[in-house]
Amino acid sequence: MAENSNGAPVPDEAVPDSPAGAPGPGTREFRMADLAEAAGITVRTLRFYRERKLIPPPRREGRIAWYNEHHLARLHTIAGLLERGHTLGGIAELLAAFDTGRDVGELLGLENTLVAPWSEETPVRLTPEELADHFKDDVTPENLSASLDIGYLAVDGDEFVHISRRLLDASTELVASGVPLSAVLQAGREVRAHADALAGLFISVIRTHVLADVLDRAATGATVDPAELAHITRTVEKLRPISKGIVDAELSMAMDRRVRAELESWRRETESGGGSGD
Repeated sequence: MAENSNGAPVPDEAVPDSPAGAPGPGTREFRMADLAEAAGITVRTLRFYRERKLIPPPRREGRIAWYNEHHLARLHTIAGLLERGHTLGGIAELLAAFDTGRDVGELLGLENTLVAPWSEETPVRLTPEELADHFKDDVTPENLSASLDIGYLAVDGDEFVHISRRLLDASTELVASGVPLSAVLQAGREVRAHADALAGLFISVIRTHVLADVLDRAATGATVDPAELAHITRTVEKLRPISKGIVDAELSMAMDRRVRAELESWRRETESGGGSGD
């Protein structure tokens, strides 16, 4: 039995809203009181979370309301975020952004192509609590929405999936060093644009000077025989180490130039008395 605001008992099947649908095979379900007990909260608190839309509505079976393990996981998430100092208002915004995030299959699913994916990045699964541990107070609705928009994060059930272990580690290190997560995300958006432009440049060079004939014939509807398809595949595969080597060499030399220029600027300022001094 649940309770109303005056403490009077109210049957939990009186919950007004819920999506229809039978539970999946092996799905554990709870009545309201059982769910509250499993989550370590009171029925009154559970009802409050429902009213604030912090958890989705239960499944209805006639007048009986059934909750499942998704609801329990969400309650554990709320408890974890509260322990980390987040307010209920902030949690509501975070969960709203979480629930409107793209499905992980949209982000990580790859269509069949002539060649294997180039990226060797390893996705990382994170609970909301683990994400908060990485970025502390920088886990805001705005930053979460930006991460979903860029494609760094996707939502899979009750977890996030970060697209790349290396990018996650780099972002975590930058934030720990004092760079706001919003600045890291903005820089990531700009790096993404430059990377897309570089990829377009490499593809354009190969398309124009190596594969022009076969691609032009394919564009007219002509049949491309297996030998030509194999030639395209081999050519694109060869581009993988070449493009990576060029980008790494050019970026390394660019960083050398910029670092030397900054050091020279600081030296001149110091010699001219423009430095802060002691």
